[in-house]
Amino acid sequence: MDFRELFERIATVKVGIIGDVMLDTYMWGSVDRISPEAPVPIVSMQRKEQRIGGAGNVALNIRSLQASAFVVTVTGNDEDAVCLNSLFAASQINTEYSFKSDERITTNKTRIMSRNQHMMRLDAEITNDLTTAEQERLLTSFERFVRTEKPEVVILQDYNKGVLTAAVIRKVISICKENNIITAVDPKRKNFFEYKHVDLFKPNLKEAKEALNIISSNVDIQLLQGMHAELHHMLQHGISFITLSEKGVFFQEQNQSSVIPSHLRNIADVSGAGDTVIATASLVYAATRDVALMAEIANIAGGLVCEEVGTAAINKEKLLNECMALLN
Repeated sequence: MDFRELFERIATVKVGIIGDVMLDTYMWGSVDRISPEAPVPIVSMQRKEQRIGGAGNVALNIRSLQASAFVVTVTGNDEDAVCLNSLFAASQINTEYSFKSDERITTNKTRIMSRNQHMMRLDAEITNDLTTAEQERLLTSFERFVRTEKPEVVILQDYNKGVLTAAVIRKVISICKENNIITAVDPKRKNFFEYKHVDLFKPNLKEAKEALNIISSNVDIQLLQGMHAELHHMLQHGISFITLSEKGVFFQEQNQSSVIPSHLRNIADVSGAGDTVIATASLVYAATRDVALMAEIANIAGGLVCEEVGTAAINKEKLLNECMALLN
């Protein structure tokens, strides 16, 4: 495999990301004493950093691999949306097909950090489903996006914040099928079984077991193949791609299946790894239609970002070098 040539092909892919975007705020400080007012640590703040999160982090990973990323979403009409859109623009992520709503606030997850550890997280968000009017406006924007940009892939990135309602999910998949666009999904529990007929379905193991009411703690290829069979019975999808945390990933397409073990890493933070996996998998599959190669490269990418503290996008050169070292 000529991985440099593959990564050049990946850079030509156009990807739409529809789902819940958010702002990740990190407040870094040091802890030297306990508060006299309550038994809690006092964090002496030193710096503040804001990053793209949620479905936006998928788009950031797409851009990190130099492919084209278009975000289709709804945010609040607030200062956090202004900040988020500024970060999108700086990363050359297209937001032309997104809009702001006075009825919502932009999700902002604020993490208080000390010595590379979370002390606390504060979430500002609205998780109600979009109103009927907002759904109609979002679908109109999505149809315009498909008609104008002609993407190869659409990723539905669900965080249960209300953008991907059942009606939006069904219509987006229908539009993609009509236009021969690959559909990839990172689901959450609420609408888990609404993603019918998608090409790539990527839950993590915990989400898949909860959705299928599986209580077994023993995870082997037979159990995973059985999970794929149950999922396929309900979803009629193409590929199951289940992330197994430190155990790696599992994939199955028709009768082809495998567990790919993770590579040894110095894990610092697992947040955002799923975003990297779905972004990388979608691009590799769009460029090659090779499911095994897709799983191998996405597995490496997910491990690499776990070496970074906080939500981080994949580094293209690191990924390329790792692929050449590990897969050749």
